[in-house]
Amino acid sequence: MLKSLFHWKVLVNLLVAAAVFVGLVWLTFRWLEVHTNHGKEIPVPNVMNRSVHEAIKILDDSGLEYEVDSFKYDPKYRPFQVLQIYPSAGSRVKDGRTIVLKVNPRTYAQVSVPDVLDRYKGLAFRQLEQVGLKVGDTIYEPSIQRDAVLRLIYNGNSIKPGALLPRFSSVDLVIGAGPQRNITIPNVVGLTVQEAKAIIKQNLFEVGLVEYEDGVGDESDIVYFQDPAPGDVRDQGMQMDIWASKKTPAEMGRKISELTSMYRIKIDMNAPVYIDEGADYIPPAPQRREPSQEVPRPTIPAETTPKVETPKPSTETKPKATDTKTTTPKTSPPKTEEKSKAKKVVVE
Repeated sequence: MLKSLFHWKVLVNLLVAAAVFVGLVWLTFRWLEVHTNHGKEIPVPNVMNRSVHEAIKILDDSGLEYEVDSFKYDPKYRPFQVLQIYPSAGSRVKDGRTIVLKVNPRTYAQVSVPDVLDRYKGLAFRQLEQVGLKVGDTIYEPSIQRDAVLRLIYNGNSIKPGALLPRFSSVDLVIGAGPQRNITIPNVVGLTVQEAKAIIKQNLFEVGLVEYEDGVGDESDIVYFQDPAPGDVRDQGMQMDIWASKKTPAEMGRKISELTSMYRIKIDMNAPVYIDEGADYIPPAPQRREPSQEVPRPTIPAETTPKVETPKPSTETKPKATDTKTTTPKTSPPKTEEKSKAKKVVVE
């Protein structure tokens, strides 16, 4: 067995195999040196504080690749100025190595405007500040939504939630100041339902009942009646009911009369009010003075005329009659008081 192992032919084969293996390894490393430019390194040029365009040109001339990364905006530096390099300047790298350039952007990174419409102004302020936006002017306008955000304005133009704005931009807010009071009701009779709704909303009232004569619900129908009536005074935010028909208001006179009797009830404040005697009522002071003014009536000037008959002689009873007449004024005031009690008091 050992003799066959050390046979010369076996030894020759082993030597040939070893030589082939060594040759392949040498050729492999040689190929790698050529392919990877082993030993050939390039120093990274110093492009710090240069503009990104100048840095890219220098890296191209040096045979190096580049990758630009927008760094956090810093207002102390110029826009597109190179702030960092990786690998750092002076490092030796192989030809074709990628150099990362971190550049100062033109302005702050853009952020999305949060949805703060119809929300309380305090909550809107916090949400805008959280994303990096500033609150500019606060403009108040009449609205039934008191202290709610109605619109967002940027550079004089209305924007919607989700719009992209530079970080730290100022956004103006239009906020509801609450409804106004004692506003005159607009007249929408004779207009189409669509036009009437627009005018009602424009005056910050709510569209209430909309009744169509045919029940179809066509907004091209003409309004022939409204409640409250035109010219009445109401607070903003209250409802306005309208009735519409294909016919003109002149042709709906009967229906208008029915609705007027239902919705235009008026109380006549000038009508007299009669109060029964049995009710516990104390008349006003001016009415109590009326009986005192009528007290002089018992003077009875007409009864004094019979004094012409006093010259009749032989009777002493006639002076007695005069005595009774003189005493009548004392009893007359109670009679007048009874008459005043019998009267009904009229309060207007």
